[in-house]
Amino acid sequence: MAVLQMVLLLCAGSSLADDLFSLNVNIIAELQKLKSMNESIQKLEETLAKVLSENEALKTTVQDSQNKLEAFQKENEGKKVAFSAGLLESGTGYTGPISTPKTLVYKKVFSNIGGAYDSNTGVFTAPVKGAYYFRFYGHSHGGTTMAISLLKNGKTQCSLHAWKPTSNGNASNGVVLTLEIGDQISTQLWQNTWVYDDPESYTSFGGFLIFPL
Repeated sequence: MAVLQMVLLLCAGSSLADDLFSLNVNIIAELQKLKSMNESIQKLEETLAKVLSENEALKTTVQDSQNKLEAFQKENEGKKVAFSAGLLESGTGYTGPISTPKTLVYKKVFSNIGGAYDSNTGVFTAPVKGAYYFRFYGHSHGGTTMAISLLKNGKTQCSLHAWKPTSNGNASNGVVLTLEIGDQISTQLWQNTWVYDDPESYTSFGGFLIFPL
């Protein structure tokens, strides 16, 4: 009887050991799975962080490209400069004579690309540094003296003149000038002289940017 009990106890112990060993094996396997999952999650997080970082870098690149394009377009627009204007907006008449030189204000604007010419003051202001071409025309009637100068920042660059022609008198002049941003160009009627204009715009002023510098 005692031997039988001993055998039964040994059998029961063996079975319990097998169960415990099997349980340990399952726990280890599950732990391995969890570890693998954690590693996969970590890799996914790293990949996601990399994608997000690349996406931010791409956004920055796109924004930089857009800013450069806008700057290029703005700069290109600034290089389109040209204007032309007649002295009188309407009607006919003389300007002058006056006792002191007078800036001529050309009111009849044919074109003003870039908006550099101010029809309220008669002054063209250079929007970009460059080489510019200017030309101006004057008309007078017989027996009247006409004289007009083109000025850069208040200093005479060139002039036109008609001394009491026996009939109608016309004169013109032109010049290429190197201008800095903000330089001002205008025309000035000499003292004690007259200039005439009518709807045909015989007296006019114009210029344009040849190329930027």
